[in-house]
Amino acid sequence: MDSKYDIKVQLVGNDGNAVAIMGRVGRALREANVKDEEIKLFYQEAMSGDYDNVIRTAMKWVVVS
Repeated sequence: MDSKYDIKVQLVGNDGNAVAIMGRVGRALREANVKDEEIKLFYQEAMSGDYDNVIRTAMKWVVVS
């Protein structure tokens, strides 16, 4: 699966709750100077479903390891 941005975010070995995952991805997007509007879209998409949706959304937006 290709991600929207070539930004690497390590999820394995870190806190796996949904809020922590969204925070880690959001922080990585901000550090890569992604526009605030795009980051808001990430959060909206991630919060639009269950835990599995958060993981799928993270993988859609960034390179997850």
